[in-house]
Amino acid sequence: MRSPDIRSTFLDFFSARDHRVVPSSPLIPDDPTLLLTAAGMNQFKPYMLGESVPGHRRATSVQKCARTSDIDNVGRTTRHATFFEMLGNFSFGDYFKEETIGWAWELLTEHFGLDRDRLWVTVYLDDDEAERMWRRLGVPGERVQRLGMADNYWSMSVPGPCGPSSELHYDRGPSFGREGGPAVDGERYQEIWNLVFMQNLRGEGPAKEGYPIVGELPAKNIDTGLGMDRLAAILQGVDTVCETDLVAPTFRLVQELAGREYPGRDGGEESVSFRVVAEHARSVAFLIADGVLPGGDGRGYVLRRLMRRAIRHARVLGIGEPVLAALTGSVIDNLGSAWPELERRREVIRQVVAAEEDGFDRTLRQGSRLLDGAIERARTSGSGLSGRTAFELHDTYGFPIDLTVDAARAAGLSVDEDAFGEFLERQQRQAKNAERDRKGGAVARQDAYRRIVSRHGLTEFVGYDSTRADARVLGLLDGSDLLNEAVEGQEIDVVLDRSPFYAEAGGQVGDTGLVTTPEGTLEILDTRPGLDGLHVHRARVTGGAIRAGAEAEAVVDAERRAATARSHSATHVLHAMLRRVLGDHAAQQGSRVEPGRLRFDFAHFGAVEPGALTTVQTLVNDYLLDDPDVRVWEANRDEAEAAGAIALFGEKYGDRVRIVDIGDASRELCGGTHVGHGAQAGPVHITGESSIGVGLRRIEALTGADALRHHDRQQALLIELAGLLNVPPDQAPDRLRQRLSALAETQRELDRLRRRDRAATAERLASRSEQVDGAWLIAELLDVPPEELRPLATELAQRPGPGAVILATASGTATLVSAFTRDLADAGLRARDLLTGAAQVVGGGAGGKGAIAQAGGGRPERLPEALTLAAATARSTLRSPA
Repeated sequence: MRSPDIRSTFLDFFSARDHRVVPSSPLIPDDPTLLLTAAGMNQFKPYMLGESVPGHRRATSVQKCARTSDIDNVGRTTRHATFFEMLGNFSFGDYFKEETIGWAWELLTEHFGLDRDRLWVTVYLDDDEAERMWRRLGVPGERVQRLGMADNYWSMSVPGPCGPSSELHYDRGPSFGREGGPAVDGERYQEIWNLVFMQNLRGEGPAKEGYPIVGELPAKNIDTGLGMDRLAAILQGVDTVCETDLVAPTFRLVQELAGREYPGRDGGEESVSFRVVAEHARSVAFLIADGVLPGGDGRGYVLRRLMRRAIRHARVLGIGEPVLAALTGSVIDNLGSAWPELERRREVIRQVVAAEEDGFDRTLRQGSRLLDGAIERARTSGSGLSGRTAFELHDTYGFPIDLTVDAARAAGLSVDEDAFGEFLERQQRQAKNAERDRKGGAVARQDAYRRIVSRHGLTEFVGYDSTRADARVLGLLDGSDLLNEAVEGQEIDVVLDRSPFYAEAGGQVGDTGLVTTPEGTLEILDTRPGLDGLHVHRARVTGGAIRAGAEAEAVVDAERRAATARSHSATHVLHAMLRRVLGDHAAQQGSRVEPGRLRFDFAHFGAVEPGALTTVQTLVNDYLLDDPDVRVWEANRDEAEAAGAIALFGEKYGDRVRIVDIGDASRELCGGTHVGHGAQAGPVHITGESSIGVGLRRIEALTGADALRHHDRQQALLIELAGLLNVPPDQAPDRLRQRLSALAETQRELDRLRRRDRAATAERLASRSEQVDGAWLIAELLDVPPEELRPLATELAQRPGPGAVILATASGTATLVSAFTRDLADAGLRARDLLTGAAQVVGGGAGGKGAIAQAGGGRPERLPEALTLAAATARSTLRSPA
């Protein structure tokens, strides 16, 4: 059974049992406690916590998942992957264990045709109920095993929903490992489906040590995950994930590029490298397609690590040329029909992986040079390569430890791998602590928001129709602590039952304004979403005191809101005109909509020509000047997409969506605020266009009165410039070009005269050089600007024969420059060593590497003494250069 049939069989089975088919959510989760979407239930978390009421009590999905917690196992086992599709069925307070277990058994044995006698089951330690249900279905007692919290109690690895689970495992036969069931060998008895009875709340604590269970969920839920890769491997009769039709085309391409066939699952390290390259290529393609770009931390670091790991294993296989563009292209060709976002982002993916691979190759070359230097120094000192050096190569330059070890071994040296491991462990521990603190703060705030919602419900947003509302203060928070009262001067978070304040979303900034109660006044500094449907207002108490439960009047800063709406409507029209001028690929990748200004990120593979940018600006302003109608309407998601509404990349939408039409040029799904007519959004003035990453560009622009003020400032500057040049404004550019051309010619002549004077000075100084054991020395105190010393010393150091130069000058401070001729520098002499003592005399320090160095200090009166000391040091060095 091929993968499309596996997907359809699964979804059809549960759809026939009254489950709504829900699309996969992006790999970037809408949850501050999670780095990447790692499970099918992530998008349903608010339903399980009781924060939102689902429009459907049963759901089923095929969810894209990315997990790197087991990255070291990828390629070394037949079953681990960093990207996979999770087939899931979910119940939100509807059915529970009996239906879940019965359907899982029916689907696997009757619809997928798995051999009943090869299926094993695990249950949580004390789950007698689940075991009885399996036994009633005919699973023998000897094929039901009980495991502890680390294996059969599931959570998202952070505080939140959790529950005991029951897992289905498939016996792949004795060639895969030992007998004894899943408790003995997880490679042979491969887990394929995890049925989670989601009924509890977990607290802080690592899963392997047993995290605390701190409460019950509002209802008993079901969350299951059937691994598509693993099921496909079984149904298709192949040994590994990479040999299924999900990865096989890419796996074959790796073999073609390597020039040899995969040696099989028992082929040792070579087999590992084949599997890693193919598997990681799939992950890289999906992560970039969902908006992750390589970087130094967070999701960007995860992606970069995957890319570099794939590149390194490709090089191990002897593939010297770039590989990621071809491999991710293969992934798109294979899976683009099932996951259209891959095809839509094909060119972005190609550009990103090509640039990253080129950068990593440069890093490897640079690391190799540094490693060669470290090896030479270690040889000279007669020691091995230190763990610190190996770690710096790894951490700063991304140089893999195994390559460092191989290079050192070839040079007859050892590497202190234990010390390297300690440095690496310390860094990882610090990163984990920082991530735990970040997650901990986010989790604590979310818990506080949930307490408010459980008592009072969500915020009713009335800001589309009004900029004021009568409200009640539901909660006051200092961080995650709920307060009864806040007094003048305090900054707090405030939750209201009704709010006219727009909470930051879709690139639009949150509203500001005032909230007044009978006893106090709040200045609203920002508004952002807490949970789905909960508005959190960042506020400062500016007078009196504010108490929880108080009646209040909430008033939005209407002028700021209007300026923001102008920018938002202008952004929609800018998007439409960019696509018109550059092509449909120039789709929005992000935005920032503020009062009077906007920032718009879009896909494009080179700088936008100034003429094209001018055309876009003209089209935007001409269109807005025609005053198109702005129409806001609602529909379900399918209706909106059928009507041609653009869903913006990375945004989260519900079943019911809000659509904004601006004339006939723009139709987008949008929850933001807008002007009533197009002319109210203009004018728009583009102030800049720049690159923000591979295949990504950014336009910045001003709108409304801010655009007019900017134009007035530019006009004033032009008039001032024309006055200085004594010409009319329209002649100012030509006159300025003439002046700059004349200035450049004058500068060239000045440089020629300086070179002539420098040569004459060098000749004069050379005539006064002294001889020191077959070498020459020039040591002079000069009356020249400090910036002349270095070029003069460089010119003198090019004289024939071995020699040294020391020049000094005083100009408020003391400056000294030293230089060796190239032959002495190549012999290991450092110019900086000539100035160390002299620098201390003038109260400063020396710096520089190799053939030339510089020193300075705040005691110019002691410069003659310093020069004498430097000259003496030079004579001593020249007499015994070894």
